[in-house]
Amino acid sequence: MLSKIKVIGFDADDTLWENEPYYRETEDKFCELLKEYLTKEKITEELFNTEINNLELYGYGIKAFTLSLVETAIRVSSARIPTSTIMSIIELGKDQLNKPNHLLDGVSNVLESLQKNYKLIVATKGDLLDQEKKLKKSNLLKYFHHIEIMSDKQIDSYNDLLKRLDIEPHEFLMVGNSLKSDIVPILNLGGYGVYIPFHVTWKHEYHDEEDIKNDRFYKVNSIKELPKLLGL
Repeated sequence: MLSKIKVIGFDADDTLWENEPYYRETEDKFCELLKEYLTKEKITEELFNTEINNLELYGYGIKAFTLSLVETAIRVSSARIPTSTIMSIIELGKDQLNKPNHLLDGVSNVLESLQKNYKLIVATKGDLLDQEKKLKKSNLLKYFHHIEIMSDKQIDSYNDLLKRLDIEPHEFLMVGNSLKSDIVPILNLGGYGVYIPFHVTWKHEYHDEEDIKNDRFYKVNSIKELPKLLGL
């Protein structure tokens, strides 16, 4: 069934390199800064609610996350939080923006192998500047025919992408760690999806794997298994 694939799309964060663990690290430090106001569990809950409420305005990415940190801190402290603590929160966001790119095991070798037989693209969401910086730092740009940085990953977003690539859905395979963003939309369009679970996933991206009943859906444990899946 995969013999008609012409283009393979890769999610970036937590598919090509580590990302979500940095968010959890920042969140832990944020909770420590606010421990006099609420428990860690409650602060985490409040932060998640703020992020979800802000998605439509700010979108995804570290800058949006930092704004939500500041807003949450002001709210849970009833606006009593010191300016110095707000500055510390802003520094947490800056530190995260400057984190190194740690490629996941096998990524470079797999991309080099697949490049000989397919057009490879990146299809990721998030802040444009931040994602561009991470791609440059990754040293992976040489493998990709096209880079698509989306504000969100919905069916319409993928449909527009396929039109720009001038291919049909059954000629496209999407690889990613989020069932909700990377896999389900492209399956619904008639394309193929390969799910590679990552050990940490933001709960907004949760989708029950048992709900996917589709013969164009595949799951592997590592990106290193992708060439074998494709018969290479």
